[in-house]
Amino acid sequence: MALLSFDRVRKDYGTKPLLDDVSFVVEADEKVGVIGANGAGKSTLLRLATGAEPPDAGRVIVTPGARIGVLEQRPDLAPGATVLDAVVAGDGPAAQAVRDYEHALARLDRQPDDADAVAAVTRLSARLDAVGGWDLEAQARATLDRLGLEDPDAVVDTLSGGQKKRVALARAIVERPDLLVLDEPTNHLDTETIEWLEGLLRSWTGALLLVTHDRYFLDRVTNRMLEVGGGDVARYVGSYSDYLEQKEAQAEVEAAEEAKRQNLATRELAWLRRGAKARTSKSKARIDRAHALLDAKPEAGPGDIEIDSVATRLGKKVIQLKGVAKGWDGEPLFSGLTYEVARDDRLGLIGPNGSGKTTLLEILAGRLAPDAGTVEVGPTVSVGYYDQESRALAAAQSEGGDQRMIDYVEEIADNVRLSDGAVITAAQMLERFLFPRSQHYTPVGLLSGGERRRLYLLRVLLGAPNVLLLDEPTNDLDIPTLQALEDYLDTFAGAVVTVSHDRYFLDRTVGHLLRLDGDGGVREIPGDYSAWAEIQTREAVAREAKAAARTPAPAPASAPPREESTPGPAKKKLSYNEKRELAMLEERIAAAEARQPELEAELAEHATEADTVVALSKELAELGRQLEADVDRWAELAERA
Repeated sequence: MALLSFDRVRKDYGTKPLLDDVSFVVEADEKVGVIGANGAGKSTLLRLATGAEPPDAGRVIVTPGARIGVLEQRPDLAPGATVLDAVVAGDGPAAQAVRDYEHALARLDRQPDDADAVAAVTRLSARLDAVGGWDLEAQARATLDRLGLEDPDAVVDTLSGGQKKRVALARAIVERPDLLVLDEPTNHLDTETIEWLEGLLRSWTGALLLVTHDRYFLDRVTNRMLEVGGGDVARYVGSYSDYLEQKEAQAEVEAAEEAKRQNLATRELAWLRRGAKARTSKSKARIDRAHALLDAKPEAGPGDIEIDSVATRLGKKVIQLKGVAKGWDGEPLFSGLTYEVARDDRLGLIGPNGSGKTTLLEILAGRLAPDAGTVEVGPTVSVGYYDQESRALAAAQSEGGDQRMIDYVEEIADNVRLSDGAVITAAQMLERFLFPRSQHYTPVGLLSGGERRRLYLLRVLLGAPNVLLLDEPTNDLDIPTLQALEDYLDTFAGAVVTVSHDRYFLDRTVGHLLRLDGDGGVREIPGDYSAWAEIQTREAVAREAKAAARTPAPAPASAPPREESTPGPAKKKLSYNEKRELAMLEERIAAAEARQPELEAELAEHATEADTVVALSKELAELGRQLEADVDRWAELAERA
């Protein structure tokens, strides 16, 4: 059943159509991912779907009675509302009952002897029973807790932008709408919370319309894709991986067509050079066709961005942290941190929200001083800091946001030297970043959020840095730009330190990790994010096995009167040797659990010594296999014991 339909929809942006004659449907059981370049119209499509904007032509049809839940990029929450009120702000009877009950409780807290307040709480308690409000409130509180919002009574006006977005996400989830529309839901979430949301949406029973740059998230949640670009919307069946396969097959067909066109143009050109004996209408037509073939060029895709620049030469010494500590309001974020950034480092910083990842980047950038320890920066270091707030971009938007794009980039460099030695102008570099010349004199403040972030990335790279600090670079950048950035980092002649919640980006760009736990601890992890996920899984299994080994067997319950029945086969008791084996296994499992983190630390310490890394990796893998076998055997013997 079609839940949402676009029927020949057009939406204009300025003088050009952003969406032109677009038609598609979203079925009641479909989970649809929306992709495309920044400025192509993804967020506009979502606003049309929710009715936040009307189409300039055509119709957007929603099945009568269907409820739509929305998460916008910049959600609008009622001023003065508490977090819980904002989450249960729907129009349904359960949501209204929860809000009335919370207000009555607040009144009773202020006036405990007020008989009317007591009566109101009693009456509304019965109403909550009748409409299922208790379940709604419990679900709201549980969802808020899972999203890291621990104070449901906090006023939304006091929250950060990221916290407000998490409140809006909780509201959209708790409403359980027929169609859930999410615009960049993974922004401002840590990786653990993203994985939780991913699992929730995989089991979501309603329809889903989703814009996200997180390719793992997109691939694991969606079963349909919409590609927005050039005013059109193309529909693909399957996940993001399926979409990529279909695009690859489509590119092969287009390449074959282009080869055929080139061959035909070559033959026509040869005919022209031989010359025609008579200028008949037939030969004139062939001349026109030859010129048309030679002049024709295949259209470039909307995401064909080119990132290229030369980094300043970097010396041996980069950045050294020795015993660095930092905290806020007496609470430590990290302490005793000693780390040396190498010339070719590809370091990722991970950890829960508020653990100090951005703070550590600020220290590396020299914007913030540590509470203890020292930070030594090499004399040749040139830092390019792509921060979350885009502070250099915010300055360009001050006083009405009237600074033009071309002026903004030319403040850094009029000309840019590329990796092949060529020199191009700042205007040409803007074109490589998908800003056409007709847009170069556009005020920065009129760009979309994604376009502003792409422009800010260009400005950072124009400074020819040799140390790149990237704070959540995947927020607001489209997938084509991320792919180009990943390719650029592959050959970047300098160090890169990245804070990101995007698991795909981390797997693609980093070689090892520092995990900040938020309580002062920092753990170094060899490998990318997937390697860390495997370590977490192994450690969780080991913890469970250890806890089970320490848990005494429950005392036997008194047996009920036995009825005559055919006795089943009795479990064989442990032999003397098996009892000894069980005790030995417990000791061996404990020793293996202690050895694992030691091996991981040794791997990190000797990361540049190839032979040592191979030997340690082999030992770690063998230890993991033996531990798994020992845990399985222990479980078998423990059950019989």
